[in-house]
Amino acid sequence: MSNQFKALSEGMAAVVESAGQGVVQVNGRRRFPASGFVWSADGVIVTANHVIRTENIRVSLPDGEQVDATLIGRDPAIDIAALRVQREGLASLSWLPEEELRVGAMVFAVGRPGTSVQASMGILSAIGEDWRIHGGARISHYVRADLVMYPGFSGGAIVGADGRVVGMATSALSRDGGIALTHATVAPTVDSLLKYGSVRRGYLGVGVQTVQLPTGLSKELGQETGVLFNSVAPDSPAEKAGLVVGDILVNLDGEPILSPDELAIALRSDLAGKVTTLQIIRGGELHEANVEIQTGEERNR
Repeated sequence: MSNQFKALSEGMAAVVESAGQGVVQVNGRRRFPASGFVWSADGVIVTANHVIRTENIRVSLPDGEQVDATLIGRDPAIDIAALRVQREGLASLSWLPEEELRVGAMVFAVGRPGTSVQASMGILSAIGEDWRIHGGARISHYVRADLVMYPGFSGGAIVGADGRVVGMATSALSRDGGIALTHATVAPTVDSLLKYGSVRRGYLGVGVQTVQLPTGLSKELGQETGVLFNSVAPDSPAEKAGLVVGDILVNLDGEPILSPDELAIALRSDLAGKVTTLQIIRGGELHEANVEIQTGEERNR
């Protein structure tokens, strides 16, 4: 039995050690180092936005070398920032696919607020539901872990028992702690930051709510719900495309839209700034409309 416990202990330590090779220390605020992790081998580091409060950012790599970092971009709404260091061949971490996430699975919080890697252990206690956070941003892809988030762990990785990343740890989105943003939330944000230096959110210009579809159309479309337009903003992309209050959106660019959250996620993609085909129900019949989705920047001009 003692050998079994020893093997389990050594296995857990090996998971943390392996994950730690992709976890870095981030010095982006006075006196309080935080963590980050390697997004790509060419020097892209992902961390929490709230730990970046100065332009003079330093990153301590797993081998102990300290290097300057530049801010690529940030998304304060969901607490993600991307940095770049002038180093090649960094050890990037692999992600656990969302469909493999299981409540009750063993997970480790891995951070580097000091010179060496630190960790805590717990279980995956919840998989994200639709969540509107402060400022109106919505997050659907996240997990909650029942473990200790020590000071400086924000921006680090929550990893599973096989060492793959479950999510990016953040203490800024919930007072209860233990929140981690999964790949489906982090990846589109980082991709946008790398391409544009900011997150390009799409703007359609409608107020929406979930609505049940008529039985016949539900069977035809293979979905039970869509989103009802309960308002259409003047001079918005929706109005310019002829969309009106009472239209029900069921598909956007080939993807079924079942809820306001799914619409919000779709509008955060590269559809922003492009002409997109919407499938709507009007008067009990299916119609298509081509809409030029605006970016948030265009909306505010």
